Amino acid sequence: MEEANIARQRLAPLFELLEDLQTKESDICSSFKAKKSELPAEISKLEEKLLSGNEETKLSNCLDQSLSNALEKLNSAKIELASKLRTTLHLKRQLDSVPTQTELIQYERRFTELDAHIQEKLRRTRKYYATYNALLEIKELMLKETSLLNSISSQFQDAITSTAGRMKLIDSMEGILKGTQQKLEKVEIGLRSEQKTSDAIKERYVEAVAGQRQCSVLLKAFQEECAKNERLRSQTQG
Repeated sequence: MEEANIARQRLAPLFELLEDLQTKESDICSSFKAKKSELPAEISKLEEKLLSGNEETKLSNCLDQSLSNALEKLNSAKIELASKLRTTLHLKRQLDSVPTQTELIQYERRFTELDAHIQEKLRRTRKYYATYNALLEIKELMLKETSLLNSISSQFQDAITSTAGRMKLIDSMEGILKGTQQKLEKVEIGLRSEQKTSDAIKERYVEAVAGQRQCSVLLKAFQEECAKNERLRSQTQG
C-alpha cells in the first residue's frame, strides 16, 4: 500500500504537466489551422492587387515583409513545438518507467498475501509459546501440590498424636494458605494486565479496519484515475 501511495504521488504532477503540455500542443495546432485557413483569403487579396497593376513596388515590399514575418513566426513556432515535443517525449518515457495499473495491483495483492502469511505464522508462534508457558505453569503448580500433599501426609500422624504437632500443622496450613492467596493475587494482577492488553489490541484492530477501509477508498479512486489516464493516453496516441 505504501508503494502504491508513493507511485501515485510521483504520478500526479507528471499527469498534470502532461495534460498541460497536451493542451498547449492542441492550442498551437488550432492556431496553425486558423492561420492556414486565413492564407487563401490573403493570397486572393494579393492576386487581386497584382492583377490591378497598381502600386507594384509597394505591394512587392509588403509581400516580402509579410512573407518574412510569416517565416519568422513559423520558425519560432517550430522551435517551440520541438521543445514541447521533447518535453512530452521525456514525460512519456518517465511514465513508461512507472509501473502500470495492472502491475501495481499485482504488487499490492502479493504484498497483502505475504503480510497475511506472516501474520498467520506470527499468530501460531505466539499461540505455541502461550500454550508452552501455560503447561509449564500447570506443571509447577502440580509439583507444588504434590509436595504440599506429601508434607501434609508426613505431618498428619504427628499432628493427631500431640498438641505441638497439631500447632505445627496449623502453622504449616496457614503458610500454605498465605502462599496460595499471594499466588492468586499475582494471577489476578496478570489477568488484569492481559485484559488491558486485549482492550488495547481491540482498539488497534478497530483503527486498522477503519484504515483498511480508507485505503480501499483511496485505491479505488487511484484505479479510476489510472483508467482515466489510460483512456486519455489512448486518445492522444490515436
